[in-house]
Amino acid sequence: MKWKSLAGIIAIACAVVLMTTSLISPSVEGKTNENKKLQFNADGNYKIVQFNDIQDDEETDPRTIELMNTVLDEEKPDLAILNGDMMNGDLDTEEEVKQAIENIAKPMEERGVHWVVTFGNHDEDHTPKTGMTEADLLDVYMSYEHNVNKPGPNGVTGTGNASIGIKNSKNTETAFNVWLFDSGRYAPGEIAGQDFEGYQQYEWLGQDQVQWYYETSKKLEQTTGHKVPSLAFMHIPLPEFEFMWYASPFERTEESHQKAVGKHSIVGEKNECVCTGPVNSGMFAAMLERGDVQGVFSGHDHINTYVGNYYGIQLGYAGNAGFGTYGLGGEENDRLRGARIFNLDENAEGVLVDTKMVFARDFGIQ
Repeated sequence: MKWKSLAGIIAIACAVVLMTTSLISPSVEGKTNENKKLQFNADGNYKIVQFNDIQDDEETDPRTIELMNTVLDEEKPDLAILNGDMMNGDLDTEEEVKQAIENIAKPMEERGVHWVVTFGNHDEDHTPKTGMTEADLLDVYMSYEHNVNKPGPNGVTGTGNASIGIKNSKNTETAFNVWLFDSGRYAPGEIAGQDFEGYQQYEWLGQDQVQWYYETSKKLEQTTGHKVPSLAFMHIPLPEFEFMWYASPFERTEESHQKAVGKHSIVGEKNECVCTGPVNSGMFAAMLERGDVQGVFSGHDHINTYVGNYYGIQLGYAGNAGFGTYGLGGEENDRLRGARIFNLDENAEGVLVDTKMVFARDFGIQ
């Protein structure tokens, strides 16, 4: 009788949990996405949209959702990448976290668009209150039907690092690859008794992440018989974003920038620092040596939207999609809120055809 009573209690408890979850996240179906296959369309084309820095709580700014819905309807992408800082520290409970996720998952889920996330420096700001870590968040993201995140390789720094292949239109081989990296949060208090006062105090990619990319890239080439063109997404930009803007790691002048515009084909705006870590872990050098990454795209610095070609690899920002966080300030505060679009063609050299920003103002959202 005791066992039967215990079983009954467990059954009731499970039912309550399921009911609560369904109320918070009605579109979560508990499906795994291990067998999800991404594939170029019959015409050989594929489109990716990057949303960055939504950075909101369970009451996501309606303009942010309107922007996401409108971009998805107008551009009709095949894959959406939510590239870090999806939430802020104002969340107080696990239920609020799940509601915040539900808000930003709905635009893709309702349209059947595949989507993935990376993690930024703010995604665990709520953790001391909610108890939910990035690993917990990833589990929730992956429970959605159209999410295609992966758990990430064991023993590698960060959460959700992934290599996601996109098959060609004939489904015979991988035509393109998407790299996802967890770029970390904040630098440690000190190393070897030295603090980071005077430096930008963000984290940097681990050497194990660089090594994982390098070895996985080599294996992918061995499997397919050729280097697979790809894009890499990480929230915090690489130090090379700053070097490219001035065509120099030392000069910081308008003259040097004008030189860079011509040298590196830079378009777009830079309205704040390239807020990266104090240590260069060498990821760009690894990508340059492997020769498969066509571009590295970040967010983090909300009011930077520029992109350029840095020695054969495009480095670029997507600005921020969230209306609940900082913008330019003043009358122009919302001018650069938007998303970045990537057009791919499996028959084009390098596959990546072009990339552009689309802005909320273009759709009358302000």
